[in-house]
Amino acid sequence: MELSLTFIALVLAALSGAILVSILEHANKQTIIKMLLAFSGGFLLSIAFIHFLPDLYKESSLENIGLYILLGFLVQLFLEFFSGGIEHGHVHSHHHGRIPWAIFIALGIHSFIEGIPLAAPFIEGELAHVHEHTHHHVGNSLLLGILFHQIPVSIALMTLLVSSHLKKSLVWALMICFALTTPLGLLVGLLSDSLVAALNFDLILAIVVGMFLHISTTIIFETSENHKVNILKLISIIAGFVLAIIVF
Repeated sequence: MELSLTFIALVLAALSGAILVSILEHANKQTIIKMLLAFSGGFLLSIAFIHFLPDLYKESSLENIGLYILLGFLVQLFLEFFSGGIEHGHVHSHHHGRIPWAIFIALGIHSFIEGIPLAAPFIEGELAHVHEHTHHHVGNSLLLGILFHQIPVSIALMTLLVSSHLKKSLVWALMICFALTTPLGLLVGLLSDSLVAALNFDLILAIVVGMFLHISTTIIFETSENHKVNILKLISIIAGFVLAIIVF
């Protein structure tokens, strides 16, 4: 996908959830969030096992890849200490009239980190050659994984902000800022060769994969009320598995 289209897709995915919340003002948004999250969880877990893990272990020159994957898992665990698990559908508003800064910043950091390895396919020259294997898989699979997950997360964040009784203009300003965090990560990745020390995209991708594993397994293994698996959630998870297999 072209760079401009990637930026647009990332922004639209985040804003689409906010728009959906505005349109379905009185709908049961929790059900929508759970189904979309279940689908994205199945998709993220599938691309992690089918593409990212085999590529990182087989083709990367990075040593101790497992440590960086584990680091990503722990980073996500740390971020969810502040976000309250909104990444996998936990929306609890206790911020009446106040911006939930801890949740907003934690989600922003998560999205920013995800965006950095998206730059790998667009890096030209020697750096691109070093990460040639990243060109093939990161571009489409990572982008789709992020897009599929951003939609339910943005629904959850928009629902939280609205239930916090903030001004509508402030809510939309915050959602726009959130929508720009992943593109900002992509931009930092693109500029890394000229503005900051060249990034090791394999290392960052390993961290992102660890974050994906935490999020996807949490979504999948969380059960419904009375510890019974919801059939709709199961179907959504399987649909995510199947799409990841047939698309790539």
